[in-house]
Amino acid sequence: MSLVAVASLRLAAAHTTMTDFYVDGTPMGAGTCVRMNNNIQEATFPISSVTSDDMACGVNGQNAAARVCSANAGSTLTFEYRSWPDGTRPGSIDASHKGPCAVYMKSVSSATANDTAVGPGWFKIFAQDYDETSSQWCTEKIIANNGLLSFILPSNLPAGYNLVRSELLALQQADKSPADPQFYVGCAQIFLNSTGSSIPQDTVEIPGYINMETNAAALTFSIYDQPMKLPYPMFGPPIYQSLSTVGSKPGMRFANAKVTDSEVKNQVQGLAPAGCVLQNDNWCGIEVSNYSDEAGCWNASTDCWNQATTCYNSAGPTGSTNCPIWETKCKGIQSACNTGDFSGPPNKGTILTPPLEKLAMIPAPMGSESSANEMDASPSVGTTADAGETSADADATSSVASNTMPETSNEAGDAADHDKGESIDQCGSNNAGLTCANGMCCSQAG
Repeated sequence: MSLVAVASLRLAAAHTTMTDFYVDGTPMGAGTCVRMNNNIQEATFPISSVTSDDMACGVNGQNAAARVCSANAGSTLTFEYRSWPDGTRPGSIDASHKGPCAVYMKSVSSATANDTAVGPGWFKIFAQDYDETSSQWCTEKIIANNGLLSFILPSNLPAGYNLVRSELLALQQADKSPADPQFYVGCAQIFLNSTGSSIPQDTVEIPGYINMETNAAALTFSIYDQPMKLPYPMFGPPIYQSLSTVGSKPGMRFANAKVTDSEVKNQVQGLAPAGCVLQNDNWCGIEVSNYSDEAGCWNASTDCWNQATTCYNSAGPTGSTNCPIWETKCKGIQSACNTGDFSGPPNKGTILTPPLEKLAMIPAPMGSESSANEMDASPSVGTTADAGETSADADATSSVASNTMPETSNEAGDAADHDKGESIDQCGSNNAGLTCANGMCCSQAG
């Protein structure tokens, strides 16, 4: 790796990105249902300008993820932030990056469609700046919570697809000339299960809800003044309140349309595809077809290896941890073909995704007087795979990729290329935790 690449990676480590989230303590899996920058060297970089389209859901934020995660109205969502997106090193955000945070939502007709993030319709559901009682910024509380930020989804919104936008603002360079307020933005894609009917009226456009002139006091705020000029001049719309709490904070307006049973939607987009037996962020390994002769065996082997290549090539900054598990499956099929066992596939339909552990304790939403919610810490054997925190089986360990991708076919001689003990990973995903070789992601989205 070049010195420039090493320097870039060190710089990235000081920043942060939202890599994954939990619904009521249940992990969705690293990178799953999350729109994020797929360039490993820039995945944790701040947004370049407050007027950029990247302010909506980050760099590549107009590109939808393939998966949409389900959440109930009133559920507690917990975002996780990492300085190293693949989790190979600890840390959520550098301690010098002090500032406020907020969470926005936007109802969309399809969370898996591109070009839905930029524009109107965003409303704020959570915000925290400087807590004078604890003498902590929101980002400092995230660090204290091991990179976790919890908030509650409104209880009375209509069912449907939503983008949930994370916004952190680091102010360590805000008072410099020129001012450099550093925004870190990412979006989760969810389907909200709800029977509510309230439509937020205090919505804003992103970008456009802030600018360096109108919001100068907030965006050039000095965290170094002694004493600081508090309270912090928080920006953006007022926080949306569920109808049950209307009156606790003035200034909120609601449109309460009657919703018929036929209008209550069920999720049909972004589900795990049928036959998915292994997941790595938003990629799914689909079980190969049954076979009972030599030709079918080699066709299944080719299909398996092709999927393995896609697993690595589509892996984002959270890594390709589960891809070697799929390689092990492919080697098993290939070995069976080589030994004349043409009845398969072996262990058909077995779920290979490692189980994910629920949060032992959900951090209480900031500003809440309630204590953290204790959770059952037993593993969650769900439909999602954590690409950054679960370890592959020992048998799935692979070495660093060679420079040439082996070709697959239904010929035993060609398939022998996979028996050399080398991983087909060309992205460097298993090399010191790096997701992308030569500083560029293999993912076409990056």
